Amino acid sequence: MTLAGHRHERIAEEIQHEIVSMLEGELKDPRLATNVIVTEVRVTPDLKNARIYFTVEGTLEERAEAQRALDKANGFIRHELVERLQMRRAPELHFLLDDSVERARRIDELLRKTQEPDAVERQLVNLKSPHHS
Repeated sequence: MTLAGHRHERIAEEIQHEIVSMLEGELKDPRLATNVIVTEVRVTPDLKNARIYFTVEGTLEERAEAQRALDKANGFIRHELVERLQMRRAPELHFLLDDSVERARRIDELLRKTQEPDAVERQLVNLKSPHHS
């Protein structure tokens, strides 16, 4: 694929870098003071839309507040992206809460719980075994 064919991927990386930079101090909304992490940015090949996936360490309410704050800052962020990336037009930004980290944590917890009875059973078998002294 040509270099132009990967342009949207390169733009996505640049957008992620700039949004992370803005979150580190330029966006003054207190709702973004919690730990907001941009996990991924996907830009359509025509550069018209960008999905920004983010996660927030916190309660459901803090996540919802961060979502509202990002949606409110959307226009400012787009303006900044035009300036910083020297684009004629920034893509439409769509902020989406990425719950994959939370889902992975929950799956890990469930897997650990399913392994616990086996571990207990093995210990009981070992205790009952005549070879165990």
